[in-house]
Amino acid sequence: MARKAISNDRYRLIGSYERLRKALVERPDDGRLDKALSYWVLPTDRRLPIAFLDRPLRDLLSQPFDDLMAATDAACAHPRIDATRIAAMGGSFGGYMANWVAGHTDRFAAIVTHASLWALDQFGPTTDTAYYWRREMTPQMTAANSPHHFVDKISTPMLVIHGDKDYRVPIGEALRLWYELLATSALPAGDDGSTRHRFLYFPSEDHWVVAPQHTKIWYQVVVAFLAEHVLGESAEWPEMLGVPSRP
Repeated sequence: MARKAISNDRYRLIGSYERLRKALVERPDDGRLDKALSYWVLPTDRRLPIAFLDRPLRDLLSQPFDDLMAATDAACAHPRIDATRIAAMGGSFGGYMANWVAGHTDRFAAIVTHASLWALDQFGPTTDTAYYWRREMTPQMTAANSPHHFVDKISTPMLVIHGDKDYRVPIGEALRLWYELLATSALPAGDDGSTRHRFLYFPSEDHWVVAPQHTKIWYQVVVAFLAEHVLGESAEWPEMLGVPSRP
């Protein structure tokens, strides 16, 4: 959170997990994002993935959500945070948490999920760490902790981002998430196919988006999505995507 006052304005909060807090230019001197965008970033110190190094996965899956909500509560209590306009973001395990958050609370105005785990029964046998997953997770644990079981509770607009060459979290996770958001979530696609959700697909990227031109698009799309759903402004999508920006 901020260490010094900047102005009398209220700022919007981005609960950011993993590398996604770098989606915008972070200001180390005051703990918030570029002033022109009017966001604050909350990089949370939950019990995963650091504890993941020396504790079994089965001991920790139930704990991070409570940590994240407690951190969000504390941040929103700050008088300069607008608690009605907050977003959550995450990648990899953070993406798993973003998906879990989406199915367990509607407090966020938008959720960005990058390279995320969605259906754990599908993920386990297809990831390039399948041996580790089989060793750590029983079928009962997989069923109890899979975000896809709560898709009918998701009413928050989601931006799904994934690279086709991701072998750690295969592209099938994003494809299934996308289909189920449109078909069976509490915010499904309209009869005309229109949707408030978005899917950003990189055919040549893997678990990370590293090509400079793709990184630029990643940033632009995240900013546009947050502008539309958190700030209530028009979304200016990158022209090369062929998506018309809303007036």
